[in-house]
Amino acid sequence: MTVTQAVPGQRSHAELVRDHVAQVAGALTGRLNQVTSQMSDLLASKIEELDLEPLLLDMLHASVEGNVVTILRALEYQIPPDRLEPPSAAVEYARRLAQRGISMNALVRAYRLGQQDLMREAFAASEAVGSAEAVRADAFEEVVQTCFDYIDWISQRVIVVYEAERESWLANQSNARDAKVREILAGAEVEVTAAEDVLGFRLRGHHVAVVAWTSEAGLRDDQFSRSTKAMRELAARIGGGRPLVVGCDRATVWGWIPLPREWRFDRELTRWRDADRPGPVMALGSRGAGVEGFRRSHNEALQVHRVASLGGQPERMVLSHDEPGMAATALLSHNLTASRDWVRSVLGELVRDDDVSARHRLTLLEFLRHDMNYTATAEAMMMHKNSIKYRLTAAEAALPVPLLDNRLDIELALTACAWLGPAMIG
Repeated sequence: MTVTQAVPGQRSHAELVRDHVAQVAGALTGRLNQVTSQMSDLLASKIEELDLEPLLLDMLHASVEGNVVTILRALEYQIPPDRLEPPSAAVEYARRLAQRGISMNALVRAYRLGQQDLMREAFAASEAVGSAEAVRADAFEEVVQTCFDYIDWISQRVIVVYEAERESWLANQSNARDAKVREILAGAEVEVTAAEDVLGFRLRGHHVAVVAWTSEAGLRDDQFSRSTKAMRELAARIGGGRPLVVGCDRATVWGWIPLPREWRFDRELTRWRDADRPGPVMALGSRGAGVEGFRRSHNEALQVHRVASLGGQPERMVLSHDEPGMAATALLSHNLTASRDWVRSVLGELVRDDDVSARHRLTLLEFLRHDMNYTATAEAMMMHKNSIKYRLTAAEAALPVPLLDNRLDIELALTACAWLGPAMIG
């Protein structure tokens, strides 16, 4: 600020500057409704996240008005920011944005844009006040500094409010969502609209359940985050929507992916590999619809998870209830003792726990799945047809009865061995 020598009987430069700032604040106060309405409209148009429903727009206007009034009073009466109180409307607006999941960036950007708009209004008001150029320049510098200090001060306070509210709201929402999921899975009567509001998920649509798990040690939050990311990547691959995800335990996460109506399982999905991130394994149920489909698909995903866990850590990232033989194997897994006895009676010496028998079981299973076609089996296994014939001859010799006499049981027993591995053979 320019310093000049005061002349007796005349007002000092500082007093003139102070008076000019007060006149600018008074002029803007006289146009308060116009200034705040214009600023609210600007923020709603510039920041799409803020242009939501009437209630939030009303709260945006109240927040803008509260902040503008506070700034103008600070200018008029020279009140430093640390002696101000945050406008209650601004604080409540920050809480509401946190509850709606609107980004904090939108909130902070609103304050920056609001500051710019107020500076334009203040500059116009300053020009309208008849003062010397030096007075107006120093006065506007004071206006700018006061506004900057206020925006810096209020931004820090609403950010603290936002973060605290967001953390609290997410915790409450998570608890309510988890409780509602378990209530639905337990078979309780469901008021669908109310349940959808709590879950943030459309139960009426088509969806597929996912159980994701990892055998690695780590913090529960870390595993939850990894599983959530994996489910979102899976949803993107199948053209689905944002998954509903809830925690089960430290290593296991449950999820449901919204599906397009025309979606059907494709085995190509189970060939997904991620070399950079081994990540969690994901077990899928079948496609379901409505509340019953929500439950059934989840139960199927749990069955796949059980089969995979009994069979050892899978090499693949995605396993599905819709894969050939998985549903039947899941049923067999509930009574392993009886299932092992049955498999041994069907496969005989072919159930031995050695590499040669394992190769013969795999070759015979592929042969049956390819309609007993040698050429198709050789192509699928990328082997010479004569090698396939050699293995099949050895495999059939180990069976208690001829292949064609008991084809259905043999294929199911081989499938159970393929899925359950050591749990069925050991």
